[in-house]
Amino acid sequence: MITSKMKSTKIAAAELYPPVPQLIRINLQLRFGLCFEIAYDYFQMNVWARGLIVLLSRIAKKLEPNFANLRYTSKSKHTNHRKVKLGGAKKLLLTLVIVVVLIVAIVLVMYGYPVFGRRPSNEKALKLSRSPQFVQGKFQNPAPAMMEVNLKTTLGILRDFTKSAPNRRPSTPLVMDAPLLQKDTETKVTWFGHSASLLTIDGKALLLDPMFGRAPSPFPWFGKGRYSGGLPFEVAELPVIDAIVLSHDHYDHLDYGTILKIKHKVNKFLVPLGVGGHLERWGVPPEKIAEYDWWDEFTYDGLTFACTPATHFSGRSMTDRGATLWCSWVIKGEQSNVFFSGDSGYSPHFEAIGRKYGPFDVTLMECGQYDKRWADIHMLPEETVQAHQDVKGKLLIPIHWGAFTLALHDWFDPVERAVKAAHGNHVRIATPKIGQTVRIHADEVPNTAWWRMRG
Repeated sequence: MITSKMKSTKIAAAELYPPVPQLIRINLQLRFGLCFEIAYDYFQMNVWARGLIVLLSRIAKKLEPNFANLRYTSKSKHTNHRKVKLGGAKKLLLTLVIVVVLIVAIVLVMYGYPVFGRRPSNEKALKLSRSPQFVQGKFQNPAPAMMEVNLKTTLGILRDFTKSAPNRRPSTPLVMDAPLLQKDTETKVTWFGHSASLLTIDGKALLLDPMFGRAPSPFPWFGKGRYSGGLPFEVAELPVIDAIVLSHDHYDHLDYGTILKIKHKVNKFLVPLGVGGHLERWGVPPEKIAEYDWWDEFTYDGLTFACTPATHFSGRSMTDRGATLWCSWVIKGEQSNVFFSGDSGYSPHFEAIGRKYGPFDVTLMECGQYDKRWADIHMLPEETVQAHQDVKGKLLIPIHWGAFTLALHDWFDPVERAVKAAHGNHVRIATPKIGQTVRIHADEVPNTAWWRMRG
């Protein structure tokens, strides 16, 4: 149980970021696109809505003169001309009907398909609005994530994703290691690919962003699945999970199918503000869910937690971008201090976290799915190493790679560049295989370049 009252230890945005307008300009949304594999969809969903309205308006404008002509030609002797006009009007009317049907179908899917989760109710949104991070009706980063998003950029990204690239994913499934799943007092991290990890600390088992599904999409049966083809364990093999710790609600971090499979083995869900609504829709009892804002501190089951900032965004559907918060996490036990970055671009918040909570025995730091066009919300590998140093980390474990293709870089590029940057900055780095357990305080940690040794 949560044994101490939540502390409101807020740090002003001015201490973290330079003075900039409280506006977020990022219009990137992690969601389903192209062959259900492209997760970074540059099309703003509000732009989609406006586009549909514009389309309907144009159709209406085209229909109006045609019907006017019909009334005029009906009095004339030009029968053939009347038939031509009638045929054109029917086609336009049919187009209008199809568009309306598509809009209705989309709305029904959005509200009826449980995978999309649940947007916070009006009552809940009112409570969320008290957060300093809630600005102009949604959660926003203190500093704008600068990114040019226009038609040219969008088309360029879609074009790049359609190009074939032999190294964008492995040619054969990745070989996995057998994980050590038992709880004990030793601090251990087991990485399952992407950001999903098992942290055992002080005899407790915590799952961090457990995405165990086939693909990060609301329709995971389409497209290509995870690189390893599966997981190195069965759900039945997992110990009782003392808590699931979530960083945000994107599909590659919060998976509907995974929650359904493991919710009966989980004692508590520790999540950023608003994310609990998804879990409740999926059958998790409200009393098992605790939501937190940035800089909230609390103790749970003998461990000390802090919900800390990240520079990212949220959303699972066309209508809920920014409806829930995103975060990173500090997890402190008796012997170990752990930092989990969640998803984030590089920004001054890492230094602030390091000053307040560092040093850390281990950092699980985002490293992958980057591109210069969205660098403000996903770090480059060299920034991953710098962020590790900013929070005063000792051992670095790069995450957010090795499972899915959500960007244009080679699948092994994140770890190659992170290792090079770590060695150049005298940073201790671990590069475990999927399923391989890292003993945080051991003299030796996995550091072989296993991704190069595949047959």
